[in-house]
Amino acid sequence: MAGQTGNNMFEVAIKVDVDTYAGTRDGVPRLIEIMERAGVRGTFYFSMGPDNSGKAIRRVFTRKGFLKKMIRTGAPSAYGLRTMLYGTLLPAPQIAASFPGILRETAAAGHETGVHCWDHVLWHDYLGRFDAARVKSQLGRGVELFTEIMGKKPVTTAAPGWTVSAASLAFQDSLGLEYCSDGRGYAPFYPVFGGKRYRTLQIPSTWPTLDEVLGEGGVTAHNVNDLYLGRLRDGLNVHTVHAEMEGGVMSSSFSELLARLQGAGARFLTLGEAAAAVKDRAPDAPLSMGELPGRAGLVAIQG
Repeated sequence: MAGQTGNNMFEVAIKVDVDTYAGTRDGVPRLIEIMERAGVRGTFYFSMGPDNSGKAIRRVFTRKGFLKKMIRTGAPSAYGLRTMLYGTLLPAPQIAASFPGILRETAAAGHETGVHCWDHVLWHDYLGRFDAARVKSQLGRGVELFTEIMGKKPVTTAAPGWTVSAASLAFQDSLGLEYCSDGRGYAPFYPVFGGKRYRTLQIPSTWPTLDEVLGEGGVTAHNVNDLYLGRLRDGLNVHTVHAEMEGGVMSSSFSELLARLQGAGARFLTLGEAAAAVKDRAPDAPLSMGELPGRAGLVAIQG
C-alpha cells in the first residue's frame, strides 16, 4: 500500500505494551490474530517479571485522578478481578517465564519484540527513587530473561507508564539499543534530559491511549476511532495499544481501527523501521516529566 491520500503520506506504527500475566496469555495471541488478518506488523514490549498489578491500588492515595480514571475506563472489568488482586491478596505470577512460547510466537509472526520492564508497577511508581544500581537490577533482569527466552539480546525497550529518569536513560545507553519508546511527543529525537544528551534514539507515542480518552468529552467505545482518524497526520503516527484492552474487551474496536486506517491510505511500519529511516537525521530535543490530559501522574514528554 502506497500510504498516500492526496498530497499526504500517513505512516502508522503500532506499539503494544504488555503489562500483565493475563494480557500476555490472552491479549497477545488475540492481537497477533487481528494484526495478521490486517497484514500489519507491530512492536511488542513485554513485562518480563512478576505481575504485581494489585499493588497499583496505592495510586488511589498518591495520584490525583487515578480512581476517576479507573472508573471512567472500566478498568476493573477490562483487566479482571484476579489481575486486580495479584501481588496483594493473590501471589504475583511470573509473566514471561510462564509464557516463553508466546514471546517466541510473536517474533515468529513477524513482529518486533522488546523489553517493557521487570516489575511494571514498581518501575512506574518508584523509578524516581531508584539509583543507578536499582535501575540496572530492574531493567537488567528483564533484558537477561528476554535474552534467555529469545536467544538474542533485545534491541529496544519501552518504559512503563512513560516514566524515565537520568539513571534509566543512562542504563539504556549502556545496553547499545537501536531505539527506545519511552515517552510522548511528536517525532523521533535524541533526548536531552536534565541538561544531558543521551545516545539512544527515542520514538515517542504521538496519539493518546484508550485509557486517556474513554469517557472524556463524549468519547465512547463506539466512537473512539473517529478521534483517532482525526489525529492522523502527515508523517509518522505512533499509537500505543495495550494487550489487556485492545487485545481484550476493545479488540473489535482495534480491528476496526486498522481497517479504517488502511482505508485512509495509511502505510504501516514497525518502530524499528521508523528508527532506521531517521536515525542519522533525527534532532536532539528536550525530554522532561510532565502532565498529560487523561493520565494520573507524570509522564515523559518531548519538549
